[in-house]
Amino acid sequence: MKFLTFLLLCVPPALTLPKGSRIVGGSQARVGQFPFVAAIYVTKSGGTYFCGGVLLSNQWVLTAGQCVDGATSFRIQLGSNILEGTDPNRVTLATASFSLHPSYNPENLENDIGLIKLRLPIEFNQYISAITLPSSFTPDYISVTAVGWGQVDDFSTGLSNNLDSVTLTTISHDECQLTYGPQITNDMLCAAGNYNEGICNGDMGGALIQTVGGTAVHVGIASFRSHNGCETTDPSGFTRTIAYREWIRNVTQL
Repeated sequence: MKFLTFLLLCVPPALTLPKGSRIVGGSQARVGQFPFVAAIYVTKSGGTYFCGGVLLSNQWVLTAGQCVDGATSFRIQLGSNILEGTDPNRVTLATASFSLHPSYNPENLENDIGLIKLRLPIEFNQYISAITLPSSFTPDYISVTAVGWGQVDDFSTGLSNNLDSVTLTTISHDECQLTYGPQITNDMLCAAGNYNEGICNGDMGGALIQTVGGTAVHVGIASFRSHNGCETTDPSGFTRTIAYREWIRNVTQL
């Protein structure tokens, strides 16, 4: 049985961002392709960490529980595919308000989900908008897309400056347990690529997306990878969004 590994990436005071890099096995996203994606710099007592997230509304950001657990403040970038460099579409916000799922377990990553509330509503445009929550259970063996700024391989030490995406396929609960054992619960979702595609350090909190009738639907939150590394063929792990739809709505009143 392989162990789950956190995807939290510590951000040094001076970022090192490799050029031309991508999420493991993926490709660079087009400008405006994922207008709901958020880049989140999380301040904790141990330093500053990087996470992904998505806009659920003009005032709420959905991310992983391990992102917000112990956080003191957040700096959130919206509207831009690049982390550094000039972009007139980028909006940067600061906040300290969040909600962590009350049953979050940092040991086995159960209920790995959190919400961040912006101080004021953000104005939507073609580069900033909300994603749709799922209305039904995500089927096994369908095509989905993971999005993030995480490391591009096991040897990189920094984030990708460009937002990247990779196409994965959801796998069954039983198949995922063949890799990770009984620590995989029904509230988790696993997805795998054809080769070594998947999420890596720094992608935590980012979105797993299913396109339904031309609409992007949020089906998972990047949560863990294999202890064997990012470039293994082991599946990537996500928090299953549909399992927490009512909790999200109770907190956000959406």
